[in-house]
Amino acid sequence: MTDFKTLIEADKGQAARTIQILDVTIFEDWLKEQPDSIRNIVKAYKFVANPESYLILPVTSGKGKDKDSEQGDFTVVAGVNNHKRLDPWALAKLGGKLPEGKYRLADASAKDALFGWLIPQHEFDQYKELPDRQGPSVLLVKDEIGKVDEAVRQAEATALVRDMVNTPAADMGPDKLEDIAEKLSEAHGADLKVTRGDTLEKNFPMIHGVGKAAMRDHAPRLIELKWGKADAPKIAIVGKGVTFDSGGLSMKSPAGMLIMKKDMGGAAHAIALAKLIMEAKLPVQLHLLVPAVENSVDGHALRPGDILQSRKGLTVEIGNTDAEGRLVLGDALTLAGEEEPELIIDFATLTGAARVALGPDLPAMFCSDEDMAAGLLDSGNQQDDPLWRMPLWSRYEYRLNSPVADTNNVAVGSFAGCITAALFLKKFVPDDIPWAHFDTYAWRPASKAGRPKGGEALGLRASWDYLKARYCK
Repeated sequence: MTDFKTLIEADKGQAARTIQILDVTIFEDWLKEQPDSIRNIVKAYKFVANPESYLILPVTSGKGKDKDSEQGDFTVVAGVNNHKRLDPWALAKLGGKLPEGKYRLADASAKDALFGWLIPQHEFDQYKELPDRQGPSVLLVKDEIGKVDEAVRQAEATALVRDMVNTPAADMGPDKLEDIAEKLSEAHGADLKVTRGDTLEKNFPMIHGVGKAAMRDHAPRLIELKWGKADAPKIAIVGKGVTFDSGGLSMKSPAGMLIMKKDMGGAAHAIALAKLIMEAKLPVQLHLLVPAVENSVDGHALRPGDILQSRKGLTVEIGNTDAEGRLVLGDALTLAGEEEPELIIDFATLTGAARVALGPDLPAMFCSDEDMAAGLLDSGNQQDDPLWRMPLWSRYEYRLNSPVADTNNVAVGSFAGCITAALFLKKFVPDDIPWAHFDTYAWRPASKAGRPKGGEALGLRASWDYLKARYCK
């Protein structure tokens, strides 16, 4: 894991290169103040201070030359959306691309952009040989130094999600999810309980039913972590941990299976959020639940038309074995509700329908409580980690009807797939407990500044900001 703490230092007047932050409203005024040599370079590169653009320039002013020359005789100009208030991703292009060395912002505050400086300097490189890599780019900050710990925590949590999702399923099975949870519990003095294999059948029959086809090599399990003081408010965080999804007997196409190592992305988000909660010592009782399975195929595999019992007591007809995530979450959500928490948040890479509706960048958020929904949406906007609320439209519940069981795990037809999936989950959550469900992609199909193609944390920083605002008053 990248040592993010080394990438930001307190500014004590060290030698450093200067980064001048510009936006289009002040660019022309800035350009007029530059010598002809600088104006010619700027015009030659057609730099106009668009967001996520930057330009390296030679040092020309005697005022800055002595310090800057020790770092290589150049300065940087960078374009942003708003030079007065940097957003979390404003420095992402710089953090990932500038040569190694130390930098300071001229006439701009970095406090809201520290995360974006840090996270681009992390790379998932466990499976490739790399040439000698340049050293880190270090940002010097003054008044913002108190924000560094929070930025580091968020960067570490985001990197954890990305690394877990990017790891091949052969190395990120249910046992590995358990190992990660165990290390986390040891680091923070939490209690860990794991129910594995055939012992699941009695109390967690849907987790067992989905995972039994991989019993020999990748035994299913329910991972539970508890942390916090007994008198603190209880919260439950649940994450779908399907470490590989073949679709079961309702098998996916080869193209559909190509990135199904990411189907444990919900578990990665839940574990990372638990890490943030414990590291910041949020005043809550945390209950983390990760149903971890591989959806595989053998003679014991779940069949379309089978009927499963659930921990809640509802019987579920299996209309499609590729709708397995909602089954394992159903048992985990039932257990979470039994502990009567103040709120429940779950993360799951649940439906392709959510991606059709909202694309890869926007998690579909379903929420049973208006205040909770408003808080989460506001936090998503504040953190530039946006969410989009979708309706728990009860008039679609009939689409889950089964003639032979209490419910089917899939709806008839292809309409409103992410809504009916959320309505299925809602059956396992007590009506009086505020609940938010994130149908997140956990994947970035194309790179952006600081956000490489591959595993991605979507909704993590929004939910963390919401919990901080709610419990750190």
